[in-house]
Amino acid sequence: MMDLFDDGPADNTPEFSVSEISGAVKKAIEGGFSHVRVRGEVGRVSRPASGHIYMDLKDDRSVLAGVIWKGRAQGLAHRPEEGMEVIATGKLTTFPGQSKYQMVIEDIAPAGAGALMAMLEKRKAALAAEGLFAPERKKPLPYLPEIIGVITSPSGAVIRDILHRLRDRFPRKVLVWPVAVQGAKCAPEVAAAIAGFNALTPGGALPRPDLLIVARGGGSLEDLWGFNEEIVARAAAASDIPLISAVGHETDTTLIDFVSDMRAPTPTAAAELAVPVRMELLAWADQQGARLSRALTTGLGQRQQRVRDLGRALPQVDALVEGPRQRLDYLGERLPSALKGAAAKKRLQMSEAALRPGILSRRLAEDQRRLDGLAARLEPALKRKVRDGRRSLEQTGRGLRGSVLQERVARHSERLDVVLRRLSDRASRQQSERFARLEALDRLRETLGYVETLKRGYAVVRGDGAVVTTKDAAAGARTLEIEFADGKLPVGSGR
Repeated sequence: MMDLFDDGPADNTPEFSVSEISGAVKKAIEGGFSHVRVRGEVGRVSRPASGHIYMDLKDDRSVLAGVIWKGRAQGLAHRPEEGMEVIATGKLTTFPGQSKYQMVIEDIAPAGAGALMAMLEKRKAALAAEGLFAPERKKPLPYLPEIIGVITSPSGAVIRDILHRLRDRFPRKVLVWPVAVQGAKCAPEVAAAIAGFNALTPGGALPRPDLLIVARGGGSLEDLWGFNEEIVARAAAASDIPLISAVGHETDTTLIDFVSDMRAPTPTAAAELAVPVRMELLAWADQQGARLSRALTTGLGQRQQRVRDLGRALPQVDALVEGPRQRLDYLGERLPSALKGAAAKKRLQMSEAALRPGILSRRLAEDQRRLDGLAARLEPALKRKVRDGRRSLEQTGRGLRGSVLQERVARHSERLDVVLRRLSDRASRQQSERFARLEALDRLRETLGYVETLKRGYAVVRGDGAVVTTKDAAAGARTLEIEFADGKLPVGSGR
């Protein structure tokens, strides 16, 4: 059996360090695959805070790691998403730190319209699940907005069509926010424009619009893709201003159409939805005014006829007052004779009975007897009242004398003693608590003081009598003194 520790015959195979092997492999791979295009499905996607994008490209048998550096990631027209089929362009390299190879991706694009539509359907399903497409979230459009904000390219035919249509129907003030309507800058600029219009102050120097129109002409799916980005859809959904989407032609559908408050098939149709026709509105106002005049005239005529009909049903004024007038005349004729008879009757009564001396004497005698009877009843009643009062006073006096009064005094004394003891105990406890708090604060003061700090090995340096905290201050002092826990030590001049 061969000895495992035997050196054996010499081997002239060259030896490499790990770094040399890694560098050679890196050169070989980068030299052979300096520019490649890889088609595959996006697997894991990671976006750390550094801004780089780490991802996997895979097919049914293999996985290729990929990285998109921050500078390239910011300019991508399509951001990779998991499950998306793409074509990646870049170069192969190695990562020596983990002994693996990877692809540095310089550009990435969906693998045809089918991949874009699959990604769009996935994105639409996610936003629908959040309720961003719900009908109850959509806001009604103002009937006649004062200011309309248009988000589109300032140099295209779209803005001219919108302005021309608004001028024909009902001229309104228009604010245009210029944006890129395709390419990598489209989505962030459109989202920023929607948020910017919403951030304006109503009635300010640059007033806030009452209605927004996001418009673009027709194009391919790739040209309109900026309006399918999630950032645009969320900005439209978060807009407090009602928003009309007018992207592409009637057959084109983008993600912003589902979250907007109203979709217009074309930019011109968006202008028609934004304002009514001025001449039609004036004609309608004239028609309503004529209807109102006719209604007022007809109503007034009907009420006049009703009053005339009711007037014919009422009796004549003379017929109403003839009966009461006749009764008044009859009573007026009887009044003088009735007055004379009543006066004569009263005069007779007074002369016959009212002032005769005998009648007056009898009435005085009757009143005197009634007063005498009341006086006789008054004296016994007063005596009974005095007797009842004296009896009540005697009973009250007996209740205040003897053991009853003593018991009351004893009970009140006991209650007073209990209250005094409670007050004394409470005062003692409060005083003890205050003493304890004072002692704790004093201990804290001593602990936080610099004297206790000196005991832990620190020292205080003073220059010319003042505390020195820097080297320059110590060098400029004429005299220095160091204070330790057990005393002070002068060290002479600081210069």
